Amino acid sequence: MNITGEMLIGQTAVRGAEGSVRAVNPATNETIAPDFGAGSTAAVEQACKLAQQAFDTYRETTPEQRAQFLEEIATGILNLGPQLIERASQESGLPAARLEGERGRTVGQLRLFAKVIRDGHYLSATLDSALPERTPPRSDLRLRKIAIGPVAVFGASNFPLAFSVAGGDTAAALAAGCPVVVKTHNAHPGTSELVGRVIQQAVAACQLPAGVFSLIIGSGNEVGQALVSHPAIKAVGFTGSRQGGLALMRAAAQRREPIPVYAEMSSINPMFLLPNALAARATQIGSAFADSLTMGVGQFCTNPGLVIGLAGEHLAQFQEAASNALKAKAAGTMLTPGIHSAYLAGVEHMQAVSGVDAVGRGMAASAPCAAQAALFATDAATFLASEQLEDEIFGPSSLIVACKNEDEMRAVAEHLAGQLTATLQLDAADHALAKTLLPTLERKAGRILVNGFPTGVEVSYAMVHGGPFPATSDSRSTSVGASAIDRFVRPVCYQDLPDALLPAALQDGNPLGLTRLVDGALHTA
Repeated sequence: MNITGEMLIGQTAVRGAEGSVRAVNPATNETIAPDFGAGSTAAVEQACKLAQQAFDTYRETTPEQRAQFLEEIATGILNLGPQLIERASQESGLPAARLEGERGRTVGQLRLFAKVIRDGHYLSATLDSALPERTPPRSDLRLRKIAIGPVAVFGASNFPLAFSVAGGDTAAALAAGCPVVVKTHNAHPGTSELVGRVIQQAVAACQLPAGVFSLIIGSGNEVGQALVSHPAIKAVGFTGSRQGGLALMRAAAQRREPIPVYAEMSSINPMFLLPNALAARATQIGSAFADSLTMGVGQFCTNPGLVIGLAGEHLAQFQEAASNALKAKAAGTMLTPGIHSAYLAGVEHMQAVSGVDAVGRGMAASAPCAAQAALFATDAATFLASEQLEDEIFGPSSLIVACKNEDEMRAVAEHLAGQLTATLQLDAADHALAKTLLPTLERKAGRILVNGFPTGVEVSYAMVHGGPFPATSDSRSTSVGASAIDRFVRPVCYQDLPDALLPAALQDGNPLGLTRLVDGALHTA
């Protein structure tokens, strides 16, 4: 498949005329052909108008039609073969093996949502029979969830496949019945075009309205702001910086009709080392922690950026083991020159804070955009008094916080802002302390894990990849897993409609074969 540098507006390829975007290989700092024409607000208008025109037809396609559409996209992505992996590697600096795994995850997400919509549970089909003899009488009431409307999706820098053009936000929105307008991330425009053309072809192959999918390129903030502000757009999916997420939230809130922005932004993912586990396994945990910290050059939103333990010999053993393991970790290429610069600034800022010591470094960096891992340590009093120590450093950097006692550990937990994850390293003898921490961590994080590491987010039915602000803009939702579809649907109640006018999900004969709640009892088809 040729990469042309064009936007995809419905079934048309359009060359943007508002300047150009060219990808950069972060491993060499060299630009990669071709130039991509940047779009204008006129392109946004065209894409959103098509999406609006497509909405009513697309949202009433059958679950089977949409499932087949998602599976067609998955097959098309696989059929791109080595070309997709090679281009994504050039644009991101990520190794082929990592990208092959990410491609599998992307395809897996699409196939999961195909199953989700075939199952139909997300519709929450509910029937309350009429009670004409009751005083007062009750009407016949039926509920289902419908697609919310066209969705704007912003591609993420750190996952050029799984959180980008055909990533989780797009898959969930398309599954719900929402047309999608994607704004590419300028770090990987070629990868985005390849995947975008696959979706465009799948739209045609499945005979869906042209406006079900469009792909926009923009060189600045204007296009993104115009997309969020367009009245046709009814929700936004975003993964990126807190600054970027807040800008989109402001734009969405200032509309005549405010809309939800589902933004995943920043998290330092605290890991609590409980005393008995630390005494028994300090060295083992420290070494495994270094592996998690440097995985993917630390460029995961679930990177363990904060470690909390009780001061003493066992925490010192953990710190020594982690520091020794980091010495053998080579500096890895970061995703973009901008991300690399921000990482260096974050590390410099951290080590300038009074009361914070640098206690471990990875191998020195020599290549462009390569990041040297960094480990710092401080005490709880300094951490509690220094708001900047809670800022995410996107990359392989973490901070150890030494607490004087369990009360101080609980105070640190209570002090934390919202997080995607919180981890407990514990043994059976730590359960009493864990029980006192869990209520706090439930309020602070979207996922709580034990004796593992937060890097690695399973695409499954039970997964929650979300959390209170600033981890995300809406703690009630997840961007990964089957429940991600809930962001893009809303409930509608039908009162006393004749059976012939009811949607298939609510008709007496249950033609979709759904499991439904009927008069408070679960009825399985």
